[in-house]
Amino acid sequence: MISAGAALGGGIAVHPLKDAFLRWQCRARQMMMREDDGRPGDAVMPEVFPPGAEAPMGRIITVLNKLPAHSVTTELLHMSRRTNDPAHRRGRALQFFAAGHYQKHREFSDLLTATFRAGSPGAARLREGRTCTLVFDAYSQRFSLWCRVWRLTERNPLHAATMAHNRLFNPQLPGDAVVLGFEPDWTRSSADPSPL
Repeated sequence: MISAGAALGGGIAVHPLKDAFLRWQCRARQMMMREDDGRPGDAVMPEVFPPGAEAPMGRIITVLNKLPAHSVTTELLHMSRRTNDPAHRRGRALQFFAAGHYQKHREFSDLLTATFRAGSPGAARLREGRTCTLVFDAYSQRFSLWCRVWRLTERNPLHAATMAHNRLFNPQLPGDAVVLGFEPDWTRSSADPSPL
């Protein structure tokens, strides 16, 4: 059973590593939207190491969602519904995310999310393992996050936020996509160089 705190990314209120990671993620994602036309790079696509693995099983594209108190899901859904033109929708999304969206890192949940197609063997493996390590390595900074893995239900606000975000860039995302949440344990995670 997922606790309310875990489901919403409540975790540890203040931890220096959490704070440093969220600051770094916000900067990286803002640059991605402003300079790379929204194309995800290593800063948002960590290598995924299942428990006990020495080699990664691959990479996933993560979403950094606002905490429910600062949710923009309604705005994202509105952008999607305004037009059927994928290029226009993407352009509006890039404008939105490149502006002030990532300015305040404390408005974001530390529970990262990712979508997988229904029946994905990778998603099944991650759920069975219940934990994994996500390794982000970009811009001369490396974060290794030990995470609990959750399957988010449709009632979870971060499920809705993730689907709304990803549909702006992939209108073909199926409604039965699986949304997994990755909840870092900051006491078991590390950074190089360390911000502590």
